[in-house]
Amino acid sequence: PLTFSDLCPPVAGVCVLLLSAPTVSAVSLSVGPNLQQVFRGSLVDLSCVDDGQTADGWTVKRTRGGLTEDCGAAPGFGGLLGSYCVVDLSAPSETFWCEDSSRQQSDNVSFSVQSDTTDKGVILEIPALPVRTGSDVILRCRQRNGATVEAYFFIKGSSVGHKPEYIITNITQADEGLYSCSTNQGGTSPQSSLRVRGQNTDITSCLKADVTL
Repeated sequence: PLTFSDLCPPVAGVCVLLLSAPTVSAVSLSVGPNLQQVFRGSLVDLSCVDDGQTADGWTVKRTRGGLTEDCGAAPGFGGLLGSYCVVDLSAPSETFWCEDSSRQQSDNVSFSVQSDTTDKGVILEIPALPVRTGSDVILRCRQRNGATVEAYFFIKGSSVGHKPEYIITNITQADEGLYSCSTNQGGTSPQSSLRVRGQNTDITSCLKADVTL
């Protein structure tokens, strides 16, 4: 078997071995479309995936009134269509997660539902699922008729200007926070949180520094 000295041979200096934790397969919630804000009455497809494949014995769940409900089994909570739970979003804010046959649970995913039925109602197109560090995200302000409009974009309460869209490149943890948009016509989106997750990497490194005795 390998020993520490095999991985990092002793030298006149300091040797540090960095090993990442083993990768654990975990179930996750798939969302289509991957948008955190929707207009009232919009349909969203939810499913459970494990390593890119449909998870065994999956169930999409939510909590309402202190009770945990399963998709397709509770009144008014979605319908099963193949490997998807199709949900009609109408409540002001709803949170879902999924669970597989081994009782592994995904992270929660929340939706903000824009109930404004006038032409002024707008939503911010922002991912419902966490985004990976280093990726790019384009935020847009969209009307109920599907058109995107120029808007003032707000990050953590501060305006970043009036523009057709707001692009975040090479995302880092510092980009996490609440985002929203507002139009000159008076439409203002809800606030939603952008979540950022680090890349899954396995790193083995031997750092050596000479020491003068």
